[in-house]
Amino acid sequence: MNINLVREKINSNINKRVIITVYGMRNKITRYEGILYKTYPNIFSILDNNVEKSFSYNDYITGDIKIKFI
Repeated sequence: MNINLVREKINSNINKRVIITVYGMRNKITRYEGILYKTYPNIFSILDNNVEKSFSYNDYITGDIKIKFI
């Protein structure tokens, strides 16, 4: 998977609702639901209850996070 393709996919869904699933250490899974807020060259952010959460495109490519567009 190419990072440029991931950026294009995320940029095309700005201001849409998303669910981000983060797979952490020791089988810890955290979910965030919010609106895709901003994109930057290396990261993108969502608004979850008026709190900005940021994630990197590389985390998506490596499978550390999953994105579901609602």
